[in-house]
Amino acid sequence: MDGYNVIFAWEELKELAEKSLDGARGKLLDLLCNYQAVRGCNLIAVFDAYRLAGHATEVLDYHNIHVVYTKEAETADQYIEKFAHENSKKYDVTVATSDGLEQIIIIGEGCKLISSRELKEEMEQAARQVLQDFQSSHPQEKHSFANALSPQAKQELENI
Repeated sequence: MDGYNVIFAWEELKELAEKSLDGARGKLLDLLCNYQAVRGCNLIAVFDAYRLAGHATEVLDYHNIHVVYTKEAETADQYIEKFAHENSKKYDVTVATSDGLEQIIIIGEGCKLISSRELKEEMEQAARQVLQDFQSSHPQEKHSFANALSPQAKQELENI
C-alpha cells in the first residue's frame, strides 16, 4: 500500500499529518497492524523517501507488518510497480492506492486493487466484526448492586 497516498486520503490522518507527519504515519501503521492481525495477510506499507539525499531502500518490521522507505529518487509508486511485476504471478497481491495512473499499472500487472477509501471501509468493517465476535462470545451480565451482594446480604436487606 502507498502509505502517504492513504494518509492524505483519510481525513483524520490528513489533519494529523498537518501537525505531525510522523504522528500520522505512526497512527496509520498502528491501524494496519490491527487490520493485519484480524485478516492474517502479509501487509507492506511503502513510503516515499526519494527526496532524502543518499537514502537507501530501508525495509523494517513494525510489529506484524513490513514497512518500506524507498531509496533516493524512487517513489512509492515505482517501488510498488516493481514489487507487483516481480510477485503478482507467485502471490495474490492487492495494492491500496487512489492514484489513478498507479491503479491502471497495478491492474495491468494482474494485481487486485483497493482504493484508499475502500481500504478504510474494509478496515472499519474488520474492526466491527472483531467487536461483534467478542461480544457474542462474551455476553455481558448486568452489573448491579444486587448482583454483587452475597445471598445472606440480600436476605438481610429484604428483611429490613
